[in-house]
Order: sequence, then C-alpha cells, then structure tokens
Amino acid sequence: MIGKIFAIEEFATFDGPGIRMSVFLKGCPMRCEWCHNPEGQSPETEYKRNQNGCLACGACVGVGGGRLVEKSVEVCPRNLVKKCGEDISCDDLCKRIMKNADLLNATGGGVTFSGGEPLMQSDFVKECIDYLRPKVHCALQTSGCAAEETFQKVLACCNFVLYDLKLMDKNQHVRYCGVDNELILKNYETLASSGKDFVTRLPLIPGVTDTEDNITAVASFMQRLSVDKIELLPYNKLTGSKYSSLMRKYTPSFDGNIAPSPRVKIFTGRGIQVKVL
Repeated sequence: MIGKIFAIEEFATFDGPGIRMSVFLKGCPMRCEWCHNPEGQSPETEYKRNQNGCLACGACVGVGGGRLVEKSVEVCPRNLVKKCGEDISCDDLCKRIMKNADLLNATGGGVTFSGGEPLMQSDFVKECIDYLRPKVHCALQTSGCAAEETFQKVLACCNFVLYDLKLMDKNQHVRYCGVDNELILKNYETLASSGKDFVTRLPLIPGVTDTEDNITAVASFMQRLSVDKIELLPYNKLTGSKYSSLMRKYTPSFDGNIAPSPRVKIFTGRGIQVKVL
C-alpha cells in the first residue's frame, strides 16, 4: 500500500516508551485551533516556505497565483520552498524503520504512527504494523476521531496507544476542534476496557481545555473508567510560526496568557498520576 507522510522524526523521546521513530501521516478530520502540526491537516501534498533567509521576492507565490505550488520549489532563489507530503510504500517505510530496529529495541523504544490523524490512513498503518510488530514495538498516537470499526482494527494490532482527550463538552469541542466528540469518547471507552497498554494525553490550552470545569470533567471520566495516568502537554506559544510557512494565518480565538487551572490537584485528588511534558 501507499501512504502519505509529512515527516519522520528518527530519535523521538516523547512519543511513547524509549527512543522512537515517529512517522507523521497527512490528513486529519479535526481542526483544533491550537494545532501544532498544521501541515498534517490536509491529506494532500502541500508546499511550505522557510521564512529564515527569505528575500520576499515573491517568485514562489507568483508562479502559483498567490499560493505555493510545485513550481515554487524551482523558482525560489534560496531553495527555501520544500514539498510537504511524501508518497511512500509500506515496504519502503518499513525498510527505513528496520534500519534502526536494533537501537530502538535496545532502548525499549520502537515506532510511533502519528499525524495529522493516522487513522485516516488506517489500512496503510495496519499493514505497516502487521509487518513491523513482530520485530519492533509499535505505537499509535491518535485523537480517536474515527469510526469505531476503524479504531478497533488498528487498536488490535498495535502494542501501545497515546490517546488525546481535549474537551468533554460536545459544543465546546465543536467550537474549538471542528467536530463533536461522540466517537472520540466512545473509542476511548473501548480503549480503556481493551487491556491494551496506553496513556491519555491532554493539551493544556489556556481558557479552553485548561479550565477547572474541563479538567474536572476529564478526571471524572477517567476515574469512572479506572484510568489512572495522564500526560499534560503545555501550550506552545510558538505554534503560529508553522502556519506562516504554509502561507496561512494563525488566528486562535483564545487568550494564550490566561492563568492555568489547578489541574494537577484535580487529577491527583482522583488517584490519577500526572506527568507534565
């Protein structure tokens, strides 16, 4: 099978246990306002421009009617425009991963399929994991925003899951993420009862996900399902820099400077272990 990826990080340390190769697949059904991988949102090949050293000559957008296109790569005088989205076969990707298998295994690491949302390319991800899993530990990093059968298909073949929860309120989820959270919560319940090794992750977005009401709702949901550990991801104020490379504006509706909620105390008060990344 052929998949479309936008990056491979060869020595990742925050995407599961040990040292890992993280494969970032293009395409995501959500549009979170704070998305820190905007190049992973579209399932299509895109082009991005490095702003450092740019002459602002306009050649790259001139050939694309104001957009970055394939021709932009050729006309940039400083070679700052790059293709974002590589078609790769399962065979070629697995061969690339297996070159590092000894190092990955020696550290208790492996490969993590991330995105974007890797479940948008679930058949490709499953084919890769089916080949790799006997030799390398395989993890899935997901929002859970996928059909139940799709989630269960990939869940069954991977070793470990990193599962993002964001907002418990359906209307708030629609407002800030572009979709409701019904499937996300249902798939999380499936994960919690599956016996699969996993960790919950929560991005801390000031005044959005990082509010006392939302943190309490997340903690209560986890407690009801007997889930006892979570990783918190602080908001990165430099997120907007990636958008400009794609000729897009970063215009979040939230205030990134709102004081944090008493999040750690809320989780630990319910017997949930907290790790802040």
